[in-house]
Amino acid sequence: EVQLQASGGGLVQAGGSLRLSCAASGFTGDDYVIGWFRQAPGKEREGVSCINRSDGSIVYADSVKGRFTISGDNAKNTVYLQINSLKPEDTAVYYCATAVGRPALVPGEFDRFGPGTQVTVSS
Repeated sequence: EVQLQASGGGLVQAGGSLRLSCAASGFTGDDYVIGWFRQAPGKEREGVSCINRSDGSIVYADSVKGRFTISGDNAKNTVYLQINSLKPEDTAVYYCATAVGRPALVPGEFDRFGPGTQVTVSS
């Protein structure tokens, strides 16, 4: 069974940085994608970034390009999301999720979401 666990959230001041981690397990094969999503209070869940396990290809949402960096450590089965220059509008619960193939960065195309980690940015 595929399991995902996000961690690394916290309370930070605007302009600060965080690195989120997603520990993944239970996969068979390499044809899958790990994605990061976030959901702010009162808003829909939105895609942030994703990385393909087999070829390392990466996608970012336009809203986070230049500040967010996704990376993967295949040996540790962990995907990271480095977030720099944090803004109050980045406050949200951040989730990692998995999908097979090459999904679009939308929640409906990802099969399984792990528990989220809260990121709160103070102004």
